[in-house]
Amino acid sequence: MQYDVLVIGGGSAGLSAALTLGRCLRRVLVADGGPPRNQASPGVHGFLTRDGIRPAELLRLGQEQLRPYDSVEVQCLEINSIVKEGKGFRATGIGTADDVLVTVSARRVLLATGVADILPPLPGFRELWGRGVLHCPYCHGWEVRNQPLAVYGQGRTVTGLALLVSRWSPDVVVVTDGPGHLTPNARRRLRRQKIQVREEPVVRLVGSPDNDLQHIEFADGSRLPRTAVFLHAPQHQRSALAEQLGARHTSKGAVWVDSSMNTSVPGLYAAGDTTPGTQQALLAAAAGSKAAIVINESLTREECPR
Repeated sequence: MQYDVLVIGGGSAGLSAALTLGRCLRRVLVADGGPPRNQASPGVHGFLTRDGIRPAELLRLGQEQLRPYDSVEVQCLEINSIVKEGKGFRATGIGTADDVLVTVSARRVLLATGVADILPPLPGFRELWGRGVLHCPYCHGWEVRNQPLAVYGQGRTVTGLALLVSRWSPDVVVVTDGPGHLTPNARRRLRRQKIQVREEPVVRLVGSPDNDLQHIEFADGSRLPRTAVFLHAPQHQRSALAEQLGARHTSKGAVWVDSSMNTSVPGLYAAGDTTPGTQQALLAAAAGSKAAIVINESLTREECPR
């Protein structure tokens, strides 16, 4: 099967790109490899006209709005191999619904595969992820405003996040789970904002049957009642396709792109959480649209040589 563009990833970035490309009359395949990163969250926030919508519903609407564009296909397809073939690419994947092997060719490829979060290996973090354990105050701060909050982590990262979270609540506690590696200046800044620091080892997070956080339990048996814990969790790419193709990555593991969403591999583009920068559904959708415009103009130049 030959396409103008293969979009790998069916989240906000991928669907937005497909919409723009469909409106350009491009033949597009969206390979939707599975649930999005924010699947566990009760709502997508800060998305204009869709504030608070459930993640699955946002993607359902996105796919629904692609239906008028006959040149766009969305398939449940996990791409696991991709190689350069002339000026384009050849990709191979497995249909996630029927386990059928599929091979497609495309003139351009857009990676919108996203990232996966690496949560602390303690009971409660994974179970409460998206409800009592949160990654972004811009996405979830309003929902837990003026409630007792914690910020988990060490060093400069936890200091900056705690100071940011204090915008939403006057009751913030930093939980370092052992030595916090905080500089005297960091401790001074936290004290100024009346942010307490707890450096005892953490045993687990305890939640309700509805996966709402109730308290943090420490190794000495003490408990800290909290409504939510924020943390900046390490991440890794959900897909190794960029690495397979030899695309450049940043020091933090993101797929490097220039201002036009080009990766270091000609014809390969990337958008959304896969790339560096602030991670938010609305921004991912905008990046997908921008990438689509760049891709369409690149194809047009190829079709209309001087």
